[in-house]
Amino acid sequence: MSGHSKFANIKHKKEKNDAAKGKIFTRIGREIAVAVKEGGPDPANNSKLRDCIAKAKSNNMPNDTIDRSIKKAAGDGNDVNYVVATYEGYGPKGTAIIVETLTDNKNRTASNVRNAFTKGQGSIGTQGCVSFMFDKKGQIIIDKEEYETDFDDLMMIALDAGAEDISDEDDSYEIITDPDEFSTVRENLEKQGIPMVSADVTMIPQTYVTLTDEADIKNMNRILDFLDDDDDVQNVWHNWEEE
Repeated sequence: MSGHSKFANIKHKKEKNDAAKGKIFTRIGREIAVAVKEGGPDPANNSKLRDCIAKAKSNNMPNDTIDRSIKKAAGDGNDVNYVVATYEGYGPKGTAIIVETLTDNKNRTASNVRNAFTKGQGSIGTQGCVSFMFDKKGQIIIDKEEYETDFDDLMMIALDAGAEDISDEDDSYEIITDPDEFSTVRENLEKQGIPMVSADVTMIPQTYVTLTDEADIKNMNRILDFLDDDDDVQNVWHNWEEE
């Protein structure tokens, strides 16, 4: 598996989110709500909820906030019900973009996502128009500064845990899993005491696009910034390789 762990981008996002923790906490809170509705409030019997809790902790979400989110989602059923809606489209020079949302108002969300694409000179496409260019995989990123080890040793641990592949990047290790095995692999690594800076099921581009024109780069960033500012947007995946 080639590089492209984009660890620098992950660090940048974390730093950016440190100034807006409320936003990331809200997004994780929605993921927790969906996980509880689907599998119940007991993490011991709900692997999706365990994954959400691990994600929350990696983003420094306080334990009492996590507990409140679980209790609220397990409440009397009067809370907001979120549904997943996914949008696909194109940015400058045909860059492929997938937007995953959790929303209680699909009309509002569709309008906002379309607006984000339009403001960056992009366009929304039909379902499936770009997703075939991505592989759905579990992706676990380990910061080399947080976990100093021999790569061969880590590779054996990861493969024994059920991972498909592992790569050695400049400042991180990237572990790839089958999406259906992601929870098992993450939990196996957690039991080994391995710190993970990021662990999620993601869409990994099969090929990447480089933008060289300043206007294209500006427009791409406009699309991503508008999507990042939308509370309904949970994840954005694209095949733009930033220089």
